[in-house]
Amino acid sequence: MKASVWILSGLAAVALLSACGGKKSDTPTVTATVSSVSIDPLSYRKLTTITINGQNLDKGVNILNSGCNNLTEVAGGTATKRTFTCKVFRVGNVTTTITDTTSKVLYQATLTSSLAAAPQVTMVTDKGTIVIELNPYKAPITVDNFLNYVESGFYPSKIFHRVEAGLVIQGGGYTKDLVAGSTSSPIQLETNVGLSNTRGTIGLARTSDFNSGTSQFYFNLKDNSTAFDYQSAIAPGYAVFGQIVSGLDVMDAIAGVPVSTQNGMSNVPVTPVLIQSVKQTQ
Repeated sequence: MKASVWILSGLAAVALLSACGGKKSDTPTVTATVSSVSIDPLSYRKLTTITINGQNLDKGVNILNSGCNNLTEVAGGTATKRTFTCKVFRVGNVTTTITDTTSKVLYQATLTSSLAAAPQVTMVTDKGTIVIELNPYKAPITVDNFLNYVESGFYPSKIFHRVEAGLVIQGGGYTKDLVAGSTSSPIQLETNVGLSNTRGTIGLARTSDFNSGTSQFYFNLKDNSTAFDYQSAIAPGYAVFGQIVSGLDVMDAIAGVPVSTQNGMSNVPVTPVLIQSVKQTQ
């Protein structure tokens, strides 16, 4: 595949800075210049190789872009060529900016990361199968987080540990013995993006800390938009990131199981409802 003359990079700037100090000098400061930038391949949730060509690149460049995670420099870079890798997690237009150590813009471009079809995940439970279509267009951070847990095999053997009839069913955090799984770092809350907590949607559970969501998710048993949607900066709601496209009856079946208080947790199914498998099927 021919490399595109664009670039994606990580959520945070990566700075390659030279040391400075000493007495004032009339010698002009040498900074980097960029002649071309290429990316190959450009594919959603795939590892991408980024190449920057130019002069004095060893003097430092900053790469800013919100469309790619885990930006890592490949060993062996030179003053005329630097290579990085990252994983694309956004769909749509993404602007990339490269600056030198004085914040002078060396390169800027906007590209489109496309996706043929929205990703779908099939979840098999003790009560049946649920198919969920995810929305990376509007909730890219939350979808990427969920798919990372899916790909790592985190969810099998976890349960639905909270069942509140007429409100939500919640799972993805505990084993049948109510032992919490080891999770990755929490993510930024992603609400006020045009998605609502209507019946059959999936959202990311969190604590009172807005940016505390990890592996736990919930399904809305009814329209909870008034209670759960974004209201303001101090009442930001809960992040919806997809919806059930098959298996609403399974959701309702889980909602109907008897519950009790166990280990200090309320609304826990008396008989565990196990998540048997979760796989991306589209």
